[in-house]
Formats: sequence, structure tokens, C-alpha cells
Amino acid sequence: MALEIFSNIFSFRLLEQSSVSTESSPHTAIRSSTSRVVHAGALFRFSGDCPDGEKTWPKKYPFCGGVFQSPIDFHNDILQYDTTLLPLELVGYNVSSTDHFMLTNNGHSVRMSLFPTMHIRNLPFQYTATQLHLHWGNRNKPEGSEHTVSGRHFAAELHIVHYNSDKYPDVTAAIDKSDGLAVLAILIEIGPFNPSYEKIFSHFQNVKYKDQVALVPGFDIQELLPDQLDEYYRYEGSLTTPPCYPSVLWTVFRHPVKVSQEQLLALETALYCTQPNDPTPLEMVNNFRHIQEFDERLVSVSFHQGNCTKPLESWHIQSIASADGSKSNTKHLQTDCRNLKQSSQRVSL
Repeated sequence: MALEIFSNIFSFRLLEQSSVSTESSPHTAIRSSTSRVVHAGALFRFSGDCPDGEKTWPKKYPFCGGVFQSPIDFHNDILQYDTTLLPLELVGYNVSSTDHFMLTNNGHSVRMSLFPTMHIRNLPFQYTATQLHLHWGNRNKPEGSEHTVSGRHFAAELHIVHYNSDKYPDVTAAIDKSDGLAVLAILIEIGPFNPSYEKIFSHFQNVKYKDQVALVPGFDIQELLPDQLDEYYRYEGSLTTPPCYPSVLWTVFRHPVKVSQEQLLALETALYCTQPNDPTPLEMVNNFRHIQEFDERLVSVSFHQGNCTKPLESWHIQSIASADGSKSNTKHLQTDCRNLKQSSQRVSL
């Protein structure tokens, strides 16, 4: 996931000094070793082969080399069925066509701003939508999802970003808090033509180059999600771009949505990281982060095929990692399978 900071999710700037209040809340700002809240640097790329690619991120952004990072691979050994997980309730997602979303090419992805009337319920707090964006591969290797299932990449991945509006006034105040963000992740695979995704994809030619903007008539954003909102993976992780704050409650839906081969090709070929007058145009491809180590965590799953994999030893993150990658004040909470269903069988993917 890419984090929206100020008005642009990827147009990062370094704050001279943080003004974010830490007060007495257990969910305080995540700070670097210099005690500055590092919201971001100026430039980064995804490719590990670039001078400023993914492998170099931890040098500028220490959290990127820390623990509790995203994305991850969902495999049987880390999955735990949890009967307390409820279907998500999406409020205000159906936006009138007389209103318009703003679609922007920010040089790293295509981002669409959302309205503050959109909320998620059935989470620990109410989370308010701020934007959505996509991650994808390239025309020769359409495997651009960030999360994977048993090692399998999907063609692309959509992220709908929300911030904790019960506790924080806006996304800027929430981004560096351990309970600050909630992201819905939708895996995308090739299938029939998808008219709902076309409501965004049809505007790509108007945002072909960096900093170009287009208006998209309102529609029901829930159309972009799978039909079954009650089957998902849930875990605590991080932003998937610098500064990689471990501040995200992830909900990754089990069932992918489908777009056509032609629609995927448009996503993979229509956009550029560079501006129109740049003498060396750079295609916007492979804008996904590679899989991260999962540390001492389990993924809760809301769907149930088979029973408990083993007695639940769940690690609840009371506070998140320090900038140098060490664990900080992490409390381990032991529970068991009494409220689940004990069995030696594993949760089926």
C-alpha cells in the first residue's frame, strides 16, 4: 500500500520537525532514532536494480528494514480462523454521478481521491476513506499484486486507504500511529471485462503522465470489491512504500475480482512515471513491493474450511517497532482455541 501524505499519496516531503502530538496515548507517533517523525523522502523507486530502488529504502527510511512490514504471503502455517471477525460494513460508498473523484498520476501509481463521507464499520474504530490506488506488473509478466497466497502472485492489487477518524482529525495525523490506518486490499486476476473497473481505467489516457489530473464521475466504489465481504485475511502490518510505517490494519479479501486481458494491458502500458516533456519517458510498471518476512505474527482469517490449525498463540501488537527494526514493548498475549474449534487440520486456502 502506498500512503497518502498531505494531498498526494506518493509526493512525499520530509517534515522539518514533527508537530504530531504524542500525549499519553499508547498509540503514539512512530519516531526515528533522531526523534523526528519522518513522513517521507523525496524520491524512491520499486525496482531493486535502481540506485534508489527497494533494496536501498532502509538507508533513508529505517522502518523499511524493520519488523511488521508488508506485504506478506498468506500460507497455511500462519493462518488462524477467528470467529470474532465480522463482515465489513461499508457506509457512503455509493457516490452520485453528479459528484466527481479526482484521478491523479503521481509518478508511482494512479490514485483516486475519495470522499470523507465514506467509512468502514465493524473494525475497532471507525475508519474514513481517503484514496485508492493500484499496483501492477508489466505486459510480459502480469504478476503485480503485492500480497500473495501460497506463493502465488495475482495480476494486480487495489488498495482502498482509510484513516482512524475516531481518534485523529485527518490522515496526516494518523499515518504514524499504530492504530492510524486501515486498508482494504483487493486481489485482481484476468477474466471477463469488468465495467466497474472501466469507470477508472477509461480515464488513463487523461492521466498518462506524471502530475496529470482527470475527473471521474461518482459511482459505487463497493462495485470494485468482491461480492463476499465476509471472507478475508486480517493482520497488522505496514505501508508498502517509504516511510514504511507499521501503522496499517490490513484486510485482504480472499476472493479476487476479475478484469479482462485488455483492461489489464491498459493498466500495464498506458501510464508513465515521467512528465510529458521528459526526453526519456519511463513506463510505470512493476510498482509493487516484494514479500516481507512475517516475524512473530499470525494472520486471522474470517473464513472457515477445516478447523483450528493449532492452539492459538496470538501476538497482539501493543506498540510497534522502533526505527532501527527492533521490537519495542511488544506484549505477547496467550489465548487458546476455546472460542474457535480445535482440530489438527489446517485452515484451507
